[in-house]
Amino acid sequence: MRARIIKDFRFEAAQTLPNLPGEHKCTKMHGHSFKVEIAVEGEVDPKIGWVYDHAEISKAMKPIIDRLDHSYLNEVEGLENPTIEYMAGWLWKKLAPQLPGLCEIVIYETPSARCVFRGEF
Repeated sequence: MRARIIKDFRFEAAQTLPNLPGEHKCTKMHGHSFKVEIAVEGEVDPKIGWVYDHAEISKAMKPIIDRLDHSYLNEVEGLENPTIEYMAGWLWKKLAPQLPGLCEIVIYETPSARCVFRGEF
């Protein structure tokens, strides 16, 4: 049996998007209440009954959330142009070595705007 588990995380951060045309509103400093979904997929262990321990996802995300929460994202190495697309790729590179079966990262910058990334660079 295969299954996918998903764990949600939230953080608040400021950003500017410096590569947009000068008149775009997102070139100005602004902030978001980000929501991140981390999905891991694999075979359900028949003995314990789960794919992966949610606590391991939390452990991998803790230093990342600690770094991003209430930060200016443009000052984070690798996020100088912190679009949600680039943020998803940045997260993937940090998490993939620690989370076997990582299959999807979804980042919401608003309740209705999000990016889905499945590790294709």
